[in-house]
Amino acid sequence: MTEELRDVTQVEESAGMVHDAPGGAPEYAPGQQVSATVTGVEDKRVLVTLSDGKTRGVIPIRELSVLHVDHPSEVVSPGDVIEAVVLHFDQRTGQWVLSKRKVGETEAWRRLKQLYDSQETFDVVVHDVVKGGLVTDVGVRGFIPASLVDVQFVENLEQFKGQTIPVKVNEIDPENNKLILSRKAALEEQQRQAVKARLESIRVGDVLTGTVARLTSFGAFVDIGGVDGLVHISELSRQHVQHPSEVVKVGDTVQVKVLAVDPDAGRVSLSIKEAGPDPWTTYLHELREGDVISGVVRRVVDFGAFVEVRPGLEGLVHVSRISHQHVEKATDVLSPGQTVQVKVLAIDPERRRISLSMRDAQPRRGGRETKSFEAGADQASGVTLGDLFGDLFKRS
Repeated sequence: MTEELRDVTQVEESAGMVHDAPGGAPEYAPGQQVSATVTGVEDKRVLVTLSDGKTRGVIPIRELSVLHVDHPSEVVSPGDVIEAVVLHFDQRTGQWVLSKRKVGETEAWRRLKQLYDSQETFDVVVHDVVKGGLVTDVGVRGFIPASLVDVQFVENLEQFKGQTIPVKVNEIDPENNKLILSRKAALEEQQRQAVKARLESIRVGDVLTGTVARLTSFGAFVDIGGVDGLVHISELSRQHVQHPSEVVKVGDTVQVKVLAVDPDAGRVSLSIKEAGPDPWTTYLHELREGDVISGVVRRVVDFGAFVEVRPGLEGLVHVSRISHQHVEKATDVLSPGQTVQVKVLAIDPERRRISLSMRDAQPRRGGRETKSFEAGADQASGVTLGDLFGDLFKRS
């Protein structure tokens, strides 16, 4: 079509003008939908006869599909009965110019606008792979940029050609015939729903098997079947932990107890120490007030030292009960890892507290008892109380 004729027909279309075809053929208006039978397929156009059986029409190759077409035979064949929309009447050729791709376009845009507003996921078929993304036909041409194909970078987009994939409408502009779809958003929504369903199936108190996924300074994240739950550093062990790497490493299989679940927020709190046996139940029967036993110093603070007397079972040696001599701060004379003798002063199962005394585990200085006191070397560390408190004793 010449530029002059195109300008004329555009004016006619905008005015909604109706044309009479030669020979008294029926009148048609731009935008009217009609049925037509394919009578010929050429390189750049398709010839049709309208439903009256005698009115001729032509569909340019660009009006066959919302997708790129190299040859009309990819879309139609002679004898096919199709629906088309009237564009205008070509005075030069005496034919109606029609569009197959515009059939249902208005309804498609309306439906796509609803899908955009609701952010509903729907399926599409990938018809082509072009530079920078994927192309699909949803009544109009839809484009999926490479950045919106997956939650991770995809190097080979060809794998999606011909595949049915879930998408969401990312951007819509009917006036400029622009539709951007996102598979990434659909996948992220699927992941959120899967996590929520998994969390809703978990109950507080459940003991589950998981895999340590990653470590942070404040705890460890454990995968419990598609959901990462946090084991706070305080819940890693019944012993004091400076960093999670002291207890677990990435890839470890661990037992965890569910402490709290929040499906809406997508969070779950876990505990490794609570999933194991309770040392208060396991070992408490082995201890009696007045017993003198060995223990390992686990933490030292100014006011005393926490000594592990059974696995996971700690008691406090107050600073006033470290020695018969005055000790200003426990950190002056004790450090983690030392093995010491302690006397059990009191056991409080309800408050889960054990009071210990190093001072009362040893006799006062003097005579043969003192020799025994200072000669009692720490078999694990080679440290004696004489080594620890010698300077204090000399000052007394």
